Amino acid sequence: MRKLTVDVRPGEYVIARLDPNTSVPPALFDAAFVSVTRTEEELSVVCPAGRAPDGAVTEPGWRLLTVRGPLEFTLTGIMAALAGELAAAGVSLFALSTYDTDHLLVRDVDLARAVTALRAAGHEVCEG
Repeated sequence: MRKLTVDVRPGEYVIARLDPNTSVPPALFDAAFVSVTRTEEELSVVCPAGRAPDGAVTEPGWRLLTVRGPLEFTLTGIMAALAGELAAAGVSLFALSTYDTDHLLVRDVDLARAVTALRAAGHEVCEG
């Protein structure tokens, strides 16, 4: 597995769930990182704490780790390797991918363990 550079983004994030027919508030997109996914069953939002849409069911207390990209679409096993390393350390995650790269959210209480596990696997982790 190729060694990756992972940036720990500042601040706390929330994972929110809304009814699938809910409109996404335009102001939500003023944040530096927001992910919105709609299915027939739900509208999921990942956003900085304090920006979750009104009425959402939220899971607070997450930290965002971003793999430096862009990553080529031909690369394989990136998310599997990172997830495996975190799982071996007992760290659960919430995974997201974008066109350019992969993102992982880990619980704030698990951040230090996650950073240690990724560094032990040979990845560069940049905090701050």
